[in-house]
Amino acid sequence: MNNQDPIADMLTRIRNANRVGRRFVQIRRSKICLGIAQVLKDEGYIEDYDSIDDENRQGLIRVKLKYASSGAKVIQTIDRRSKPGCRVYRGTKDLPNVLNGMGICIVSTSKGVMSDRKAREQNVGGELLCTVS
Repeated sequence: MNNQDPIADMLTRIRNANRVGRRFVQIRRSKICLGIAQVLKDEGYIEDYDSIDDENRQGLIRVKLKYASSGAKVIQTIDRRSKPGCRVYRGTKDLPNVLNGMGICIVSTSKGVMSDRKAREQNVGGELLCTVS
């Protein structure tokens, strides 16, 4: 499989698994996808993730999706913002406020992948990868 956009692939796999109520989803491993998974875990949108080796050298990330005790989905929407054909960059003051602070933006900065809250704290802008609510 030759996927040119690993971030879109990751978000689509999470969206589809979440839609049908799966507990786990496997994603091709890359540094950016590991960063996104870490932010989703830190912000409470997924339970956990771990990196596993498979027969090819790239490896996989196994993400454990999170659901409320009633079975309600924690991730309602997860949308890609910056695409390979149209990159979207934002400064610290221009980062969007998703659902008035109830959601997050995931930003790729010079200090690594982080949520919009941490980017504002550290006063760094960057590429707006996706929004989660």
